[in-house]
Amino acid sequence: MINYNNKRFSAVNNSNNGETSHETVFHYKQVDSIVTAQYNGGKIIHGQLIGLVNEQGEIDMRYQQVNREGKLMTGMCKSKPEILPNGKIRLHESWQWTSGDLSSGQSIIEEL
Repeated sequence: MINYNNKRFSAVNNSNNGETSHETVFHYKQVDSIVTAQYNGGKIIHGQLIGLVNEQGEIDMRYQQVNREGKLMTGMCKSKPEILPNGKIRLHESWQWTSGDLSSGQSIIEEL
């Protein structure tokens, strides 16, 4: 199982309807199968996520964030890990807003 504890990630790609960018930094914590993170940067003032990680390192999570427009946004995301040649983790994410327009998208974040 991949352990995400004390890992930091940044977005390298996102759909146009997403709010994370290369300026967004995620600080992950993990205890047993529970993953949490706080994040900010770019369009996001403050964000939090909570999820469950399985044996393959896939994360099923929910997130909430306040953006620079002062709006509270919520969503759900499924992340699949890829281990890069340098040993760092890349997460391929499929997400959907549960607030706003309820649209969905794809993003990639990589370990810093």
